[in-house]
Amino acid sequence: MIEIRKDYILDRWSYIAASREKRVKQFKKNGVVGKVSECFFCPGNENLTPPEIGRIGDSKKWQVRWFPNKFPAVDEKSKEKTLASKKHWISGEAFGYHEVIAETPNHEKQLADLNEADIKNVLLAYSLRMKDLQKRKGIKYVQIFKNSGIEAGTSIVHTHTQIVATTIIPKLVQEKIEALKKYKKCPYCDIIKKEEKSKRYIYSDNNFIVFAPFSPRFNFEAWIFPKKHYGNITELNDAELESLARVFKKILSKLGKINAPYNFYLHYSPSGKDLHFHFEITPRLNKWAGFELATESYIITTSPEDAAKFYRE
Repeated sequence: MIEIRKDYILDRWSYIAASREKRVKQFKKNGVVGKVSECFFCPGNENLTPPEIGRIGDSKKWQVRWFPNKFPAVDEKSKEKTLASKKHWISGEAFGYHEVIAETPNHEKQLADLNEADIKNVLLAYSLRMKDLQKRKGIKYVQIFKNSGIEAGTSIVHTHTQIVATTIIPKLVQEKIEALKKYKKCPYCDIIKKEEKSKRYIYSDNNFIVFAPFSPRFNFEAWIFPKKHYGNITELNDAELESLARVFKKILSKLGKINAPYNFYLHYSPSGKDLHFHFEITPRLNKWAGFELATESYIITTSPEDAAKFYRE
């Protein structure tokens, strides 16, 4: 049976054309990458990146370090001003901050290979950069995201995260904020309670829950939510960061076993709004083609129920 499903709160649809004969191994990638003669992000090559902004670790040895992106998508030297409008033509200078977080000094390891303490340091770096960048003049949103694998858009093998702080709130985040206005209380708080008892449930502890969303855009998509109604990762205490690191370790390790390329990103509550913050992990095992581009609806060949079973096993 092919089923059509609507997103929990958005006007967005997915077609679940699941075939139980298709096993996860059919999607397995070989994980082969080319040799790197000189890595910009490795210890000893700090001079090859723009000047360091900060690090976790001491002056001689770092565990996590962050610096401006050498090839930014936005520019802090641009003029921070209102967009100019000429009827259908609206434009302006792309003011903002684009940074890179090198997640580990070890070139041979990916994020999934790190232990929970090291993953916690990466998450702490996210929180530190969020606290700083969202206070900058003109910045309305700080987008944290990770690309892992060629199919997911990464160009450098050494595991890293990117941050782009911009003058506009992303369309998808704005759509979620608008959708929340239809509810008297946070719908995500209700969703996570019900998904904890569903076939899409993957894992939970006292602080976080992870589940496969009811109407995904990607095969094996997974969402991570704090059980408490937090608006931002900056609100987490030390124990909660440890818990979040444990969740990431479980999910990314599972994807690592099939060499799955993936993206993940953080959606949080912009200033003055009330969005339940969460991470969306989006493996890149299915390609968007003409139908997806034409309709912004998504054909999924692995049901979220089967995806959750894969993560749980």
